[in-house]
Amino acid sequence: MSMLGSSVRAARKLCSSLITARYRNSSLLLGEGDSCPFVLNNVLSSPRGAAAKVATPYSFTSIASGDNRLTDAYSAIELALDSVVKIFTVSSSPNYFLPWQNKPQRETTGSGFVIPGKKILTNAHVVADHTFVLVRRHGSPTKYRAEVQAVGHECDLAILVVESEEFWEGMTFLELGDIPFLQEAVAVVGYPQGGDNISVTKGIVSRVEPTQYVHGATQLMAIQIDAAINPGNSGGPAIMANKVAGIAFQNLSGAENIGYIIPVPVIKHFIAGVEENGKYVGFCTLGLSCQPTENIQLRMHFRMLPELTGVLISKINPLSNAHKLLKKDDIILGFDGIPVANDGTVPFRNRERITFDHLVSMKKPNEKALLRILRDGEEKEISITVKPLQPLVPVHQFDRLPSYYIFAGLVFVPLTQPYLHEYGEDWYNTSPRRMCELALRELPKKPGEQLVILSQVLMDDINAGYERLAELQVKEVNGVEIENLKHLCQLVENCGEERLRFDLDDDRVIVLNYNSAKVATSRILKRHRIPSAMSSDLFDEQQKLESDPA
Repeated sequence: MSMLGSSVRAARKLCSSLITARYRNSSLLLGEGDSCPFVLNNVLSSPRGAAAKVATPYSFTSIASGDNRLTDAYSAIELALDSVVKIFTVSSSPNYFLPWQNKPQRETTGSGFVIPGKKILTNAHVVADHTFVLVRRHGSPTKYRAEVQAVGHECDLAILVVESEEFWEGMTFLELGDIPFLQEAVAVVGYPQGGDNISVTKGIVSRVEPTQYVHGATQLMAIQIDAAINPGNSGGPAIMANKVAGIAFQNLSGAENIGYIIPVPVIKHFIAGVEENGKYVGFCTLGLSCQPTENIQLRMHFRMLPELTGVLISKINPLSNAHKLLKKDDIILGFDGIPVANDGTVPFRNRERITFDHLVSMKKPNEKALLRILRDGEEKEISITVKPLQPLVPVHQFDRLPSYYIFAGLVFVPLTQPYLHEYGEDWYNTSPRRMCELALRELPKKPGEQLVILSQVLMDDINAGYERLAELQVKEVNGVEIENLKHLCQLVENCGEERLRFDLDDDRVIVLNYNSAKVATSRILKRHRIPSAMSSDLFDEQQKLESDPA
């Protein structure tokens, strides 16, 4: 009883200056100090400060009075005392404007819980760009070193492992349950800011539907609850009865008591993929962009009979299996035998509906799906292989160093959405318009394709007059269309001509004397204290080519 009382006193302390990573009206539940940029639905954003509301845990006197809901909350704490851990992360994000440097390190905190197999489950954004991770059990003064075994940024989940046997002594593994129904109660347990002890927040399930995940910029199923979940709660379990119903991961900024938890199907899909493949494999997609057919004239135009419902295919990813089998203007009528409504939803549980994308995302990579379509007024059944697909312009680049190549002071980088975040909070108005259009709309035409841009010009006599050409896309090197940054690097390094020509977007041209430019490169690198003319991934590839030219 005294332990619960101390938790109540600690959690009642109001916290100030809480920092959250925010997109529009969604916030991640990070401990103070995080400043990662995030993206949603192909629209980019960067962090903004936001004040968080502190939930008031239930007091001992209320539990003693016989309130059943509060007794459940107390039971959740008792269950979690030997299961929920506090996570301390030191991280350092890359500087995409100066890709050979990192930003200053920062310290954040989050929550996690142990699952069978001696593993700790938490959010990906708790350990994103980590350099050092520690975990601490409830009631213990000792922090133990943890390693990140697998991380899925799209689903905002990560698995940690701790080698110390002492850490696992007396720990209770939590089991995964089911998706709670509407109006069912869950208790979110974790270590929110405002105190150092474990805390519990009670909430009622108000909605279950696909939601934009702030961290991974993907749309997956999420559970909305009416509880004020605060920074530091990230990765903490939402407990219903004696099992985990989900994991706390973000809240709705500017709204009263609205939080989100990752449901069990998404968690199980992540864990199963890691166990079967030894690493995170991603969530599948058809690679389609679809339009609702709610307008009756649209349905008549495509010869849809009154009893037919479905969605119109408007765009197909060239790298998807659907690109070979489907056509623009096909109508998707059903997915795996389930009818698709005109608004793109399918039946879900008790008179609820959910977008059919959820059915696709729950498929295993390279699994078959049966589509029933309408083409030119005729119904057809087509078997399609689903798999995870990467966009032409990556939406996130966590846990990896950015690629770059410098020649004659010209800094070449692949276009990524995190690069656009560097233009600041108002990135959409301050970053180059052409870059935004490429990031939001362009689809890849072949595997491994990248959009390479001239990020900046490190001034020198060799490149004087070219500084105004920064921020343009590079199209060709000596008349050869480039595929990606590695290809550009190879074309430049293996150039056998006297002149080196770069053709850029907007019909701009850069011409250099190759030998003079090579000499100038060393001079410029030394002047700017840049350790290498290329990132480690390009250097390793170049070394491999030089040692094995065949």
